[in-house]
Amino acid sequence: MAESSSSDSVSVDVETIYLGGKEHIVRTGRGSVSVIVYGDKEKPALVTYPDLALNHVSCFQGLFFCPEAATLLLHNFCIYHISPPGHELGAAAICPDDPVLSVDDLTDQIIEVLNYFRLGAVMCMGVTAGAYILSMFAMKYRERVLGLILVSPLCRTPSWTEWFCNKVMSNLLYYYGMCSLLKECLLYRYFSKEVRGSAEVPESDIVQACRRLLDERQSLNVFRFLQAINRRPDITEGLKTLKCRTLIFVGENSPFYDEALHMTARLDRRYCALVEVQACGSMVTEEQPHAMLIPLEYFLMGYGMYRPSQFTGSPRSPLSPTCISPELLSPESMGLKLKPIKTRI
Repeated sequence: MAESSSSDSVSVDVETIYLGGKEHIVRTGRGSVSVIVYGDKEKPALVTYPDLALNHVSCFQGLFFCPEAATLLLHNFCIYHISPPGHELGAAAICPDDPVLSVDDLTDQIIEVLNYFRLGAVMCMGVTAGAYILSMFAMKYRERVLGLILVSPLCRTPSWTEWFCNKVMSNLLYYYGMCSLLKECLLYRYFSKEVRGSAEVPESDIVQACRRLLDERQSLNVFRFLQAINRRPDITEGLKTLKCRTLIFVGENSPFYDEALHMTARLDRRYCALVEVQACGSMVTEEQPHAMLIPLEYFLMGYGMYRPSQFTGSPRSPLSPTCISPELLSPESMGLKLKPIKTRI
């Protein structure tokens, strides 16, 4: 399973234990990367990558604080949370003289991180911009990816609407930093209007927490990641070459809903399933993490992975087909009434 490191440019400078995980600052040929490691390193690896201006706390905490999902994932995986450059907790501003990394550079950082930790093939989970980076990584290094779990993913060049929104955010970041208007743009990107609130309804706790965490971001670092994402190429054609299983979640109120449908249509239908979460924005991991549990369980059963036996409601028999059965992902099978899920195979 493990492979030896192929790059001498990778080293660990700092190890800090917090929030139950250990932070490794890993030097790569394209700059330093923060990786938070949770769990038993003898287990298979699950690599996560967050969306713009987020890190593992603001993007995946809701999912990992959901007891059933945390049990499922930590029972089967060692978690490696990779942050985009300068997005980790307490990050300093990146030197303005450092070159702006492209999405290709960011995928190459991931392979160096995997090589440092001597990881073979890994499971990948990414949200929006992070889902794009991991999809590109899976296309570029197919033998290093077991499967993809993508949340509101991107795969095409920015639409005119996204390009305009990104341009506005770039100007705000450059001239005003992490100002109130910029945070509103980002919260619109992440969450549905139901949790963002209105004049009559206060915004939810998860939005308030995200707003506070955005205050900690270095605006220059976010600006650089946004530049890379705004210049991304269309990877639609390359999706046809992917043979790993792919599970896609998208909130029906996500600005990237059509993008997820487009991506699903281009992937090999034998290996792909789409879960549409109703009354939810892009960041399903934070807004409705419970809606991810049953699809994740059935997806991981295809790899022989289960929740521990003390959870009596957990499935017990592995799946024999090479994809997820539509019947298994139906709202009725999931038992979801308050937050129903539509699926496409």
